[in-house]
Amino acid sequence: MTTVAPRTVLERFPAGHPRGSWPADEYAATQRAQGRDAHVVMDLTTDEFLVVTTAR
Repeated sequence: MTTVAPRTVLERFPAGHPRGSWPADEYAATQRAQGRDAHVVMDLTTDEFLVVTTAR
């Protein structure tokens, strides 16, 4: 059995943005520079890029 750590969504970005995932990538990089473990995932259900963290 695999256990997945709960994730917190920090920000959402529409996948149809003219710059694609760049705004989400830039936001995640800013969060990492501030010490947060943030990364970008794609939510296919909502068609959004999500910046998430496993930290509480």
